[in-house]
Formats: sequence, C-alpha cells, structure tokens
Amino acid sequence: MTLTEENYLKAMFHLSAESVEVSVLDLSKNLSIKMPTVNSMAKKLAAKGLVIYEKYKPLTLTKEGKKAAGLIIRKHRLVEMFLVQKMGFAWDQVHEIAEQVEHIKSQIFFDRIDELLDFPKVDPHGSPIPDKFGAVLHQNYVKLEQCILNQKVVFKAVDSSQDSFLKLIDKLNLKLGDNIQVLDIQEYDKSMKVSVNDTFEIVLSQMVTSNILVQS
Repeated sequence: MTLTEENYLKAMFHLSAESVEVSVLDLSKNLSIKMPTVNSMAKKLAAKGLVIYEKYKPLTLTKEGKKAAGLIIRKHRLVEMFLVQKMGFAWDQVHEIAEQVEHIKSQIFFDRIDELLDFPKVDPHGSPIPDKFGAVLHQNYVKLEQCILNQKVVFKAVDSSQDSFLKLIDKLNLKLGDNIQVLDIQEYDKSMKVSVNDTFEIVLSQMVTSNILVQS
C-alpha cells in the first residue's frame, strides 16, 4: 500500500470506532480532502479488497481492511511509547513523529520495539496497541462528562492527541491512573469540580471532560 492509502484506512478505522457508518463526506472532512478525490480512493481500496464501496452508501472496512488499518495503528502507538519511555519525549511531542515512522514497512523493526518495551498493551495516551494481527482490545471506558455526582472513577486514557489539550492536562497535574471523584456539576455549562487522588480539587470545562476517558 501507498502512504496515502494507509492514511485513508487509518482514518476509516478511527471514524468507524466513533460511528457505525462512515460516509465519503465523513472521510473527506476528517482528511481535509475533496470528496471526488476521496470517492476515487475508496474505489481503489475496494478494488484491493480493503473496503466495501457502493455508490451513495456508507463505506465499510473489510476484514482485511480492518487488519491492515490495525497494523498501521499498532506501528504508530508502539513508536509513541518508544519515544516516551526510551527517548524521554513528552506525550504531547510524539504524535507527529509517529505519523512519519508508522509507514516503515519492516515488521521486524516494530516487533523489536515491542520487545524492547516489554510488550505494552497501551500507548502513552492510554489507547490500546493492536496485536500482531491488527486486532484491538476493546476498552470499556466512558467520558468523564458522562459521570454523575459523587461517582468515583480512574483516569485511563485521553480522547484527543492535540498538543494544546495534552499540555493542559499536564498543567492541571492530571496523570493516567489518577483516582477522580465528581464533586459538583454545573447545570449551566456542565463544568465539573473534581477531586484528584483525594489530594486536590480542580474545575474542568466540558471540553476537557469530554476528552478524558475513565473507568469505574
């Protein structure tokens, strides 16, 4: 596959995790590419047996398409983990580098990274790392914004890799694994006051709570 084809499959994989159906328009917006170009690529991927394409109908990854997309994401997340754990990068610095490295074709290269990291299950942002067959372990996480008053949860992952968001999380002194309890929810703007590890309290906007993934 070409780099462009890999990017299309990865985008479809992420979109299909958020919605049952993925339209050409969804893909066009996600990739910031014009619809005729996306439509043409969808046909090419269908010809390779990676996508199910029917005119005016949602796109669907085939079994092989899901596997291929999962393996690209595996490379990306392994590289992010390596950059953080072995090279000392901050978690807000690794996404763009991993975007470039994920297109290396050598499987043994990424298997070696996996081994050096002692076979991690998640990346620095808490997202699951697909296995060697591209399969992704389902995580039973919910967004913090969905939690109710007095509920106690554990901060497991983030739902945004934007640098500005990750830097804000660092500034708020929040870390994966923190214990969070909802102390108050504002009716007007849905902002939350929470306790973190029973040591300090902070107020989080809904924009922040919608990108924090937690588990009871």
